[in-house]
Amino acid sequence: MNIPEDLKYTKDHEWVRADGDMATVGITEFASQELGDIVFIEVETVGEEMDAEDTFGSIEAVKTVSDMFMPVSGEVTEFNEALEDAPETINQDPYGEGWIIKVRMTDPSQLDNLLDAKAYRELIS
Repeated sequence: MNIPEDLKYTKDHEWVRADGDMATVGITEFASQELGDIVFIEVETVGEEMDAEDTFGSIEAVKTVSDMFMPVSGEVTEFNEALEDAPETINQDPYGEGWIIKVRMTDPSQLDNLLDAKAYRELIS
């Protein structure tokens, strides 16, 4: 299972790639495999300020619907609109083209509260 070393992870299976005060967020390969074939994604929080652990959207797979949670506090600045036409991209490339949102973090130090790759690997094993 691919768990990139340069990302941070939540216990809810989101990943974060930070670049300054901006963060790209998606779901992990583990989560995409557990969900199965992803058929729909809904994010209606672009432009909203949200706290860590708030629900920023939902993801629908053939067998279930799951909420997605903010890994850090900040403003949702962008949604990956390519996912509207091709939600299965999350299954195919969860850490690349399958990113879900971009966030302007209000407190980048919150990244320190997230799991590193080793801790996430232990969580799912």
